[in-house]
Amino acid sequence: MSAIEETPAAANFIRNIIEEDIKNNKNQGKVQTRFPPEPNGYLHLGHIKSICLNFGMAEEFSGNCNLRFDDTNPEKEDVEYMDSIKEDVEWLGFHWRKLNHASDYFEKLFQYALQLIDQGDAYVDSQSPDEIKNNRGTLTEHGKNSPYRERKIEENRKLFLEMAEGKYPDGAMVLRAKIDMASPNINMRDPIIYRIRHAAHFHAGDKWKVYPMYDYTHCLSDMLEGITHSLCTLEFEDHRPLYDWVLDKLNTPCHPQQIEFARLNLEYTVLSKRRLIQLVKENFVRNWDDPRMPTVAGLRRRGIPAAALRKFCRQIGISKADGTIEMSYFENVIRDYLNQNSPRAMAVLSPLKVRITNFNDNLPRILKVANHPQNEAFGNREVSFSDSLYIEKEDFSENPPKKWKRLALGKSVRLRGSFVITCDECIKDENGEIIELKCRLDENTLGKNPEGYKPNGVIHWVDANTAVKAEIRKYSLLFNNPNPMAVEDFRETINPNSLEIIDGAFVEKSLADIFNTSEITTYQFERQGYFVNDKDGSSEKPVFNLTLGLKDSFGK
Repeated sequence: MSAIEETPAAANFIRNIIEEDIKNNKNQGKVQTRFPPEPNGYLHLGHIKSICLNFGMAEEFSGNCNLRFDDTNPEKEDVEYMDSIKEDVEWLGFHWRKLNHASDYFEKLFQYALQLIDQGDAYVDSQSPDEIKNNRGTLTEHGKNSPYRERKIEENRKLFLEMAEGKYPDGAMVLRAKIDMASPNINMRDPIIYRIRHAAHFHAGDKWKVYPMYDYTHCLSDMLEGITHSLCTLEFEDHRPLYDWVLDKLNTPCHPQQIEFARLNLEYTVLSKRRLIQLVKENFVRNWDDPRMPTVAGLRRRGIPAAALRKFCRQIGISKADGTIEMSYFENVIRDYLNQNSPRAMAVLSPLKVRITNFNDNLPRILKVANHPQNEAFGNREVSFSDSLYIEKEDFSENPPKKWKRLALGKSVRLRGSFVITCDECIKDENGEIIELKCRLDENTLGKNPEGYKPNGVIHWVDANTAVKAEIRKYSLLFNNPNPMAVEDFRETINPNSLEIIDGAFVEKSLADIFNTSEITTYQFERQGYFVNDKDGSSEKPVFNLTLGLKDSFGK
């Protein structure tokens, strides 16, 4: 099912613009969008919003969306990142019309640069990088013209061709657009459009010794692909005049319409590739797909389904106003989806042995248990049952408080999907620790309560004879501060207790069996939370990651 089919489309200003363009037959009524990531890191939650918007608008209006890698920086880009981006987009449920690379257009971009030089709209600047930076000016002071700004066209062309031939070292000179060093928009103060880089490109090879800058490349790539609506986040609003200037000066056959929208900001989260790279390289997390990371790979490994992420993006909508989404809102959207779409299973994280003293041959060894209490379509699963069980330690109390709804001496509870048991005795070791409970079951209570019979609550359990020992990784927020970027060094806000590993848990056998397949499933562990099977696990040693707890951890 497509993202558009899952829920009615909410109104937003971009949809309104596109509808008006189609009504006026602008672009012959066509809609062509693109998602243009730089392959210099893994995609994160902020990109998901852009993916859903670009692919969603194209799908809604019977148009097309391209996936384009804006690969203009050979020193920071890598095939690993490119492959991860393709995997993420497909996992989210979207399909591109064409897969393009900005580097595919390098020859055309180079010719366009020569055209700007020949028109007198670009020049080679031999100032050092520091001199260019210092002469650029500030928000309150105009920039200063380069002493090389009035070079003759013939000299600029000659130098640029020599730059491309590799005759000069990195940083020796750059090609700049000749616009206005007094512009109040700093982006228009003779921006650099080409720089020298003696570096091989992961896609284009080692042909090029000069590489175009992102702003110059982006608008021309959009134009070459016939993009009708170039959707980008608000930080690019000040760059739009430069895009327009380039396209106008080159008199291109089409002029993509750039429309800006507010980027996604989420509490307790860093959504910056540069910062995420720091977390990986400085070993604050295990890798890009660490479940504490807000990357698509991390969210996937944490067990958040693609459909839940699309639902979140639809619900927050599209606007021009910057804002920050509360973590509780994000988690509640995901939790609501998981509650409706996750099968149930049982796992005991802190096991306490229970011995059924009146177990006999007339009792069933296999029980049929519903996989979802409200949805029969999930069907049933078989759960083994015997005289030896595990329950949670916290589900038994020797001295229960008032209104205790779990097991205690002389008290009865129902085992989920099974019988009612009554505790008669607790066995302790030499240190006074409880190591076993002796209980008896009522054979007349399988799946029902006899009239007038009311147990003290319902608890989960696993069969000790067939349960498999598992590792449980309980992940929590990576940052203690709701706005990590507000402090001088965001790393100071890292939560040192963001991962707790439980190595002595037991899960029902059906949960271990999933590791014999390639299936990734997020389960609701009864009364525990939502957990997903992790790639580090096996059927002999299952590993499950906590996706979310059952309740809002940000409650009042």
